[in-house]
Amino acid sequence: MLVAVTGFGSVWRWRFGKNQDDPYRFGRAAYFNTTGVQVRNEIRQRPKITGYARFNGRGGFDPNRLSRMMDLVFECAEPCVWQGANKLLFMRTLSAPHKPDRFLVVLRNARHGALKVGSQNWRSADTWLISFSECRDKQEAMLLMPAHSWIETELGRFVLEPVTQRPWAARLILTAAT
Repeated sequence: MLVAVTGFGSVWRWRFGKNQDDPYRFGRAAYFNTTGVQVRNEIRQRPKITGYARFNGRGGFDPNRLSRMMDLVFECAEPCVWQGANKLLFMRTLSAPHKPDRFLVVLRNARHGALKVGSQNWRSADTWLISFSECRDKQEAMLLMPAHSWIETELGRFVLEPVTQRPWAARLILTAAT
């Protein structure tokens, strides 16, 4: 499956190789991204739905240049549930842009309005919720969405529209206000 990144969640964790004598142990690191919200001036994971996106350093992911990772297309494993958590493995970046099958999208209620997670018809059927964090009035959600799928928030319906000249890039567009 090909997945383009439109955004990242707020919480990062990483795991380096255990062999301290390995000169490539940092280049072989695994990076885990999930959702979080601000709690007392710190970003904390407050999962209502647990899940993460995993990126491999060997696959071309560079955690020091996240802005350059946006709108890149990655070859990914099929999403799955493992040990009770939703998981999406980003294996490697593609050397040239391709039209993706799905997009990794992150929504925050400060920008998109409060999500109606769990209510009827809050998302299109082809959208997969990877992770959802919520604390008081703050929310962050990480989703895997195909082009033209939608999400319903308190502000209305947002549709994921690919950029015409760059189909590996997409943006959420408010199409119907409530």
